[in-house]
Amino acid sequence: MRSSVSAARIAVIGGGAIGGLTAAFAHEAGHHVTLCLRTPVDELTVRTNGELLRADPRFVTRPADVAPVDWVFLTTKAQDTGGASDWLRALCGPHTAVAVIQNGVDHVERVAPLLPSGTDILPTLAYMAVERVAPGRIVHHTADELHVPEGPLADRFGALLADSRLSVRPVADFRTAAWRKLFTNAAANPLTALLQQRMHILRDPEMKQLAEEILAEALAVARAEGAQAGEADVRRALRANAAVPPDGGTSMLYDRLAGRPLEHEHITGAVVRGAERHGIDVPLNRMLLTLLRAADRGQDAGRGASLGDG
Repeated sequence: MRSSVSAARIAVIGGGAIGGLTAAFAHEAGHHVTLCLRTPVDELTVRTNGELLRADPRFVTRPADVAPVDWVFLTTKAQDTGGASDWLRALCGPHTAVAVIQNGVDHVERVAPLLPSGTDILPTLAYMAVERVAPGRIVHHTADELHVPEGPLADRFGALLADSRLSVRPVADFRTAAWRKLFTNAAANPLTALLQQRMHILRDPEMKQLAEEILAEALAVARAEGAQAGEADVRRALRANAAVPPDGGTSMLYDRLAGRPLEHEHITGAVVRGAERHGIDVPLNRMLLTLLRAADRGQDAGRGASLGDG
């Protein structure tokens, strides 16, 4: 698949599931793609729709080896945003636009302090089930949508990816869209991560009821934060979770299984902090956040022990 528009220089920061997928699909569409990684990989493959796509972007592991590009896709986990600062400084020139493809509801606030003043920032919500099964090896389970706030920058982003396998969808009310996306994560991510089970657990009637109660709390916070969200959005999120194959998972589950830091502060933590701002009681989300923090500390201790033993 080759693009009918001019090839652009794209740098993707982060070699996880979303980073690998977007890098591979953008490269397939004919763009000049650089994949910015902490550790080198030999190849990038994506298993999607029953085929194996082999991409050949440029792999780099040092900010000193890159120069400003047309577009940066920031795909690190939200909690790792600060660690991308050296890459952002090296990649952003006067005409660079940055698509922040992360979870959470505060994309611009997270990234703006790390960028040169005036840099165009496009907060981006990824609706796709993707798994990195090994460094450089990506499995794309389902969906391919990127939701962005409508406007000229969204139009440029849509044109950039028009001939790729990624679908760009501009939305009028991005605050509401961000909370709707958070609904798809707020129950599924912590429950799968804490239980270390895949999405089949949400088909259990008791677990489904628990997920509904977790999302009811999140909905109350979203409304208080100004999102035009309702119960239909919660039902839509639950249907989206149910549409994931039973053996699929969530990004938080994959991180826990791999011993990586968890993204709870930007998902469950966003609900709890919003609740505190508005005096809303969210006991289930508070409990989940406490458990996720404990699980993350446990993984930190395990990583430290492994390093010491090595």
